[in-house]
Amino acid sequence: MVSARVLQLLWLAFLSALLTRGENENHLVVAPQSPVLEMGTTFTATCMIINTAEITSDDLYWNLSKTIIPREQYTKVNRSALNVTISVSNENCEWLFCLCKEVSASIALNKGRFIHGILLKKGYRPVKPENLTCVALQEKIYISSIITCRWDSVGRQTKDVPTKYTLYLTVTLPGEHFNKTTTENRAQITFSMFPSFMELDIWVVAHNQLGAVESEHLKKESDCFVKTNPPADVRVISERSFPTSLLINWTRPIDKGLMGLTYQIRFSKNASQSWTYVPRGETSNDIQSFRIQNLQPDTVYVTQVRCKNAKESYCHWSDWTHGVTKRTPEDRPTGKPDLWAIISQGDAMNERRVQIVCKDPVFANGWIIGFDIKIQGQKGKVMNGSLKWERIPVNRSEEDYHPTQRKFDVLKDIQLPDRKSVKVEVIAVNSVGASATASLVVPEKGHERSPVEALRIWTQGGQLWLEWKPPNKSALSEYVVEWVSDNQVDWQRENRSTRLTAIKGNLKRFVCYSVSVYPIYSGWPGKAAKMEAYLEQEAPLKGPDVRLNGKPGRTHAELVWTEISARERRGFITNYTIFYSSDTKHTVVVPANTTSYTLTSLSGNTKYDICIGASTIAGLTIGSTHSFTTLKYEDGVIEFIVVGASLGFLFVVIMTLLLCVYKKDVIKRNFWPQIPNPGESTIGNWSPDYPLKAETPKENSLSGISVLNVDVCDAKCVFEEDKTSLSLKKDKYLSEEHSSGIGGSSCMSSPRQSVSDSDEGGDIADTTASTIQYSSVVASSGYKGQTPSTQPQQAVFSRSESTQPLLDCEENPDMQEVSRQSQHFPTQSCFTHATGNKDGNIRLEAEQQNEPLNFCLLDKRLPTEEQSPDWLPVTPASSYMPQLGGYRPQ
Repeated sequence: MVSARVLQLLWLAFLSALLTRGENENHLVVAPQSPVLEMGTTFTATCMIINTAEITSDDLYWNLSKTIIPREQYTKVNRSALNVTISVSNENCEWLFCLCKEVSASIALNKGRFIHGILLKKGYRPVKPENLTCVALQEKIYISSIITCRWDSVGRQTKDVPTKYTLYLTVTLPGEHFNKTTTENRAQITFSMFPSFMELDIWVVAHNQLGAVESEHLKKESDCFVKTNPPADVRVISERSFPTSLLINWTRPIDKGLMGLTYQIRFSKNASQSWTYVPRGETSNDIQSFRIQNLQPDTVYVTQVRCKNAKESYCHWSDWTHGVTKRTPEDRPTGKPDLWAIISQGDAMNERRVQIVCKDPVFANGWIIGFDIKIQGQKGKVMNGSLKWERIPVNRSEEDYHPTQRKFDVLKDIQLPDRKSVKVEVIAVNSVGASATASLVVPEKGHERSPVEALRIWTQGGQLWLEWKPPNKSALSEYVVEWVSDNQVDWQRENRSTRLTAIKGNLKRFVCYSVSVYPIYSGWPGKAAKMEAYLEQEAPLKGPDVRLNGKPGRTHAELVWTEISARERRGFITNYTIFYSSDTKHTVVVPANTTSYTLTSLSGNTKYDICIGASTIAGLTIGSTHSFTTLKYEDGVIEFIVVGASLGFLFVVIMTLLLCVYKKDVIKRNFWPQIPNPGESTIGNWSPDYPLKAETPKENSLSGISVLNVDVCDAKCVFEEDKTSLSLKKDKYLSEEHSSGIGGSSCMSSPRQSVSDSDEGGDIADTTASTIQYSSVVASSGYKGQTPSTQPQQAVFSRSESTQPLLDCEENPDMQEVSRQSQHFPTQSCFTHATGNKDGNIRLEAEQQNEPLNFCLLDKRLPTEEQSPDWLPVTPASSYMPQLGGYRPQ
């Protein structure tokens, strides 16, 4: 470190001496100049002040890539020198400047004299090259004079400090030296002639501005660097007498005097990437033919050969010859046929359809031309009708033959009852001979032996893997793994110790396979353990088509859909999602085993759009959209309202009719009141001269009474007949009904003005459609058979306000006669007022009681105030008087 510092100071002194004094001289100098720095190290630079005393080292500072370096990295050497130490971490070139603070005006005016910088180049030290190899190729029958060497460049380098390589070669005996410099990892050296049988020393040196390093030396005989051409004229011979071997012949690529050779042979089945190598010890001699043995008969093989110098193991192998293909001869099958039975539902009840299928033996050793089959039933009965074997020929094309995908042939298709079993035996036959016999028993239905347990299937590495536990049976011989999809069946056999295996068939993605594992007990299949599986899943191709089951209700609708077909499912359905919307969107998730669902809490008279999505573990697919509108009313509501209203109306009608039946008397009295019959009245027989017998008044009877006043000045009102005629017609008069008909009085020859309102009396008397007032006048002490006292009595006037029409007595001549007789009575003066008593009579008080009173009466009693009907108000005399229409005579 001290020596480096001394050298640095000497260099600075030398620079100072070289600088000339003058106006353009620089006052700062940085050393060392243009250094090359190694990455990952530290670097120290020194800034010196020369030719000025205006500044000191305290006024200096350092700048690296326009960034001021902190003063903690500074070291003050003396009053005129300042060091800085930095870490070399960035591979790019950088400028390091030494600058001075503007401590005076002259420094500010001459900034260019107080600045100096150096360019920092960075790089890596070279690393020792590795894997040096050199080769001289064969040209025609000789060796090329050019030797090519390659090596691996190790380490890193930068563009500012590149690493170069120099290849060195020395021919040891003559002492010739060759070299070639390059920046790449390969180089060539050219001889005037290849130095055969001489020793060569080859190495490579890596170097740059930071140092140099050389590789390991290759010091070998020159023939070890030679790479010959591959063997020529390779031929493969198949001999019928040797079905398990092939004979290979070839020729040497180079003259034996130049180089001794050793060979290597490899072979494989056609289209296979797995090579089998012949052991080196069998081909180490300098040979030109070899027989490959232990091959499979009737199998196509690909064969290749290569060679190299036989002296050294380091020597280069030639390239492999082009592959030569050849099929081995046929031989008798050495394996059994792969016999199996596909069982399905038969055509009739309690029958099974059994298809006897068979694959070629694994070692068919030739083209299978047919199968010999024998089907034996229970108790040794031959099912095919012959004690001999039946030959089933097989017709195949070259396309049907594939060694990795063994197709099967259907030998027999039989209908087997459920309660019967058969034993099938099959032999495979080729052009050379027959195979061993394969047998299989189809047991009775329900009599299969124990299945495997805990079957599990999963996908891994693009294959379907199966795992199971064996049944607790010692007679187990093997397993059969069967997979079925879209009516396509295949199977494979596993030995009895297998617990884990992968299906070796060509499975398709997105296809559902029904996988079964059968334990085989010496030819007797056990009960199958089954599961469904997919090699790979994705979202279904289409979603379910939804529809309504019936009509929607007001608040509910039942949806139904069909399952997606297995071909379009492309995975296991995990759930269905129902999407329905009106103003807002709703979703409902239902299990995968559901194909119907009832939507509830819907709004009435609302249109809904619905669709259903089917989900697998890989995604969701939504089906078509269906629309429906809910009802405004629930089913039966309108019918219920109509029926209810009809029943209610019918009930009201029936109740009204029943009420009318049970209350007909009340209704009759209220709507059709009984008209008083004047013919039943007895008051007409009463007078002071004709006393009447007392009669008990009828209870709860009403008196409809009317009175007609006769003008006192009417001189013509006399009886035209005598009292004898009156008494003769008395009975007839009394037998008439209560009231007269329409128009006029029933007792007078001509209508007269009534006691009631004088202003309207004339109109009522003259109009036959008008109503007539009825009244009766009785003596206060002579009514109904009572003997009137000798004292003057006041007349009693009872009047009815009935608006019922008079009886048709006016048309009766007898009544007219009575009316004429009543005209002989003197006219009585009109009453002044009337009073009612408890007997239902109204007392009339008149001023002129000495005058005779002409009247016609109806024997109907008026009710009292407590019994008065609505149509006959009873009031005190003072208030009733206007209704009676009384007046004083003029």
